[in-house]
Amino acid sequence: MTKRPIDDITGTETTGHEWDGIRELDTPMPRWWLITFYITIAWSIVYCVLYPAIPLITSNTKGTLGYSSRGELDKSLQQARDAQTGLRDKIKSSSLAAIITDPQLFSFAKAGGKAAFKVNCVQCHGSGAEGSIGNPNLNDDDWLWGGKLEEIHQTIKHGVRYEQDDDTRLSDMPAFGKDELLDKNQIEQVADYVLSLSKNSADASSTGAQIFADNCASCHGKTGAGDRSVGAPPLNDQIWLYGGDKKTVMESIHNSRKAVMPAWTHRLDTETIKQLAIYVHSLGGGEK
Repeated sequence: MTKRPIDDITGTETTGHEWDGIRELDTPMPRWWLITFYITIAWSIVYCVLYPAIPLITSNTKGTLGYSSRGELDKSLQQARDAQTGLRDKIKSSSLAAIITDPQLFSFAKAGGKAAFKVNCVQCHGSGAEGSIGNPNLNDDDWLWGGKLEEIHQTIKHGVRYEQDDDTRLSDMPAFGKDELLDKNQIEQVADYVLSLSKNSADASSTGAQIFADNCASCHGKTGAGDRSVGAPPLNDQIWLYGGDKKTVMESIHNSRKAVMPAWTHRLDTETIKQLAIYVHSLGGGEK
């Protein structure tokens, strides 16, 4: 075996490679680095034995400790549920009126309702409950079906126009144009009258007023004040669910509007629905 040359300056053995008079030293790696390297190899082997680590075709190795991150999450959630059991049971067995008069229960219910709202309601009503076109703002005093605690609870529980629930809120505005109940000219006239109601400039002697009286007043009231018992919105304010320009109002009259809200009693438990009702009621538009 040929002995490799020794570098005169460092006294280190070279690899035998040389470029333009520069020789490559065969300097060994530091001992601490090697030890660390071997420790990491040993740890990786131990880890693969104890924990899920190696991906297979349809799953992965499970590890001898039976650990999984999903299992840890389930455990944490169960611990949280166990910690809340007493208060949730109390909410379940208490009336809404009793909950809001108990400071601890009210605070817990409102926080729970806020969390449930973020998961289930923001998609339509917005993260701040500000609403969107066709989905009511829950921060104001304009309620389609009532803003009292029990009324809000009823709406959340059974939904609006939700066919799978027999107790759902129901209202059915005719499609006056689509069903040929009114012609285009009549729709334009009544739209003008509806817009004048919102501006407090309605002319009771106009043709639109008569069309309104004959076709709309039975639900929206003679003055356009609306009727919560049938979910008819007030038309004499500046709050519009679909838009307050003439084109949009005419479209509403022509085609009708029939948005659907799910009945949450089929998706959420009793306690969570009560918490949601209390949170929505607390937003600012709720009534006593």
